[in-house]
Amino acid sequence: MGNTLGLAPMGTLPRRSPRREEPLPNPGSFDELHRLCKDVFPAQMEGVKLVVNKVLSSHFQVAHTIHMSALGLPGYHLHAAYAGDWQLSPTETQQAKFLTWQFDGEYRGDDYTATLTLGNPDLIGESVIMVAHFLQSLTHRLVLGGELVYHRRPGEEGAILTLAGKYSAVHWVATLNVGSGGAHASYYHKANEQVQVGVEFEANTRLQDTTFSFGYHLTLPQANMVFRGLVDSNWCVGAVLEKKMPPLPVTLALGAFLNHWRNRFHCGFSITVG
Repeated sequence: MGNTLGLAPMGTLPRRSPRREEPLPNPGSFDELHRLCKDVFPAQMEGVKLVVNKVLSSHFQVAHTIHMSALGLPGYHLHAAYAGDWQLSPTETQQAKFLTWQFDGEYRGDDYTATLTLGNPDLIGESVIMVAHFLQSLTHRLVLGGELVYHRRPGEEGAILTLAGKYSAVHWVATLNVGSGGAHASYYHKANEQVQVGVEFEANTRLQDTTFSFGYHLTLPQANMVFRGLVDSNWCVGAVLEKKMPPLPVTLALGAFLNHWRNRFHCGFSITVG
């Protein structure tokens, strides 16, 4: 008896399913392009500040800020934000001598974000400040977009265009903004879960000024503490120590900054609730 070799018809062979490409992610907002690098640096602190954040619903939240400083008058800031398909965020700032209004509208698509901001709109005085942003994800790592700033008031009108790009790798992110007003470049690198570093370069063509900054971020999870420090080309050094107080939703922060070139020193203390 001979061996019989059976061949299946071509139509019955299994076919490989076509490879589906993952959809491109949303690039986030324009203001968040340098966020990873900015978060490494300590925020400037002076005087005493109290911040109370309150979430009223899944779409609406408010924040109250009281700031007392020896360099100026005390101020109160109220921020109310609504987050939905369109994110509207009117902001009111009350101080001794002026009142400002700002309206923000943001729309996020699957792979793009469009934002429009109106500052101090005055139909009678024919003055307004308008800022428009647009970001588009070209690949899973590359984001390109731009910013248009337009201002108008009696006897003056102008616009500034800025182009932006961001490339994200596994452990680092590089971002660049270039326009007629100058350039802003940043590099963020995550060494491990506890150590992060950031480098920033900013150039302002109008002021003819350039600044180079280096910052670091150190996390101590067992102590519920975060330490941030910086040094820049203007001979400034600074540091901020943050301490969380679980189980209370309270964060204490103490910061100090020294400008060797101008021989200026200031420190601050803040309490954040919520």
